[in-house]
Amino acid sequence: MKISIERDTLLRALGHVHSVVERRNTIPILSNVFMDAGDNRITFVATDLDIEISHQSGTGVDAPGSVTAPAHVLYDIARKLPDGSQVSLAVNADGRLDVDAGNAHFSLPLLPPGDFPKMTAEDFTHNFVLSVADLSRLVDKTKFAISTEETRYYLNGIHMHTHDNALRCVATDGHRLALAEMVMPGGAKDLPGIIIPRKTVAEIRRLIDGRDENVNLSVSDTKIRFNFASAVLTSKLIDGTFPDYERVIPRTNTKELSVNNGAFKTAVDRVATISTEKTRSVKLSLEKDSLALVVNTPDGGNAREDMMIDYNSDPLEIGFNARYLLDVAAQIEGDEATFFLDGPAAPALVKDSDDRNSLYVLMPLRV
Repeated sequence: MKISIERDTLLRALGHVHSVVERRNTIPILSNVFMDAGDNRITFVATDLDIEISHQSGTGVDAPGSVTAPAHVLYDIARKLPDGSQVSLAVNADGRLDVDAGNAHFSLPLLPPGDFPKMTAEDFTHNFVLSVADLSRLVDKTKFAISTEETRYYLNGIHMHTHDNALRCVATDGHRLALAEMVMPGGAKDLPGIIIPRKTVAEIRRLIDGRDENVNLSVSDTKIRFNFASAVLTSKLIDGTFPDYERVIPRTNTKELSVNNGAFKTAVDRVATISTEKTRSVKLSLEKDSLALVVNTPDGGNAREDMMIDYNSDPLEIGFNARYLLDVAAQIEGDEATFFLDGPAAPALVKDSDDRNSLYVLMPLRV
């Protein structure tokens, strides 16, 4: 194999695929990126056996062929080469990969391309198209609530399914829940509930950046595929059953609090400065049209900030994890965030004044 490729093109392709490669691998071939050159294009593929990402770029091919080279090393080389430089990748007589750009020269070890694992093809039962903007919205409004607790593995991802006439994504870690939906795209009807793993969600979000196109989604019983114009991500799904999240969404909370989201977010951030690292507890003390954000720590001191709000129900004191409040506030697009409350021990429902197709649930803390 011998090709000539622009440094920016090489860096973009490697940037899309190398992140799936684990830094430490017991299987050496999984540390490599597979490169297949021919017909004035080169395809880069990386996998960790659960996720496979491929990226295709147009380039000059002097000699077609396939090789596998260390993914992170090759990416770091491309990252440190000068902008606009032309990079030559060629297999030398010793069976190593020569990487040349200007006065810089590198020689990297190779492993047999035949040893590189390929994710098996499947019969995808559902195929539908989303815009990058819609996919980005569904991911961004839910991914922060994905659980990191490995024992409840079925919560370690985003639950995508259809509900009535909508395509819905839900994530929860047991302390908070995030839900976002959109009008069901053609082809998604009767889509079985699937759980997209946390790492796959992160890789999809990375692929989305800087794109303005449609994405073809294909789903089978065990895999999901995202097909972009120049990149394809295929991932295994989490084999588990997502809990009945509808049961934890409050339907009868009558105490309604409306607050300017920007002011609320900065106020929570300020008073949380002295909250303990373990609980990050902030108490919301509510009276008619007024809110006091209070933090009391035995060793760290006290903090209080008062705000004017829209609230006409009975006085109420309720506590929340400050980080969870800030995570939700970061997803609110409108000027106003609306909290629907019941009592100090009941979950709170949070809605966005500018987005009727999303909601958030927060479990309270004892304060």
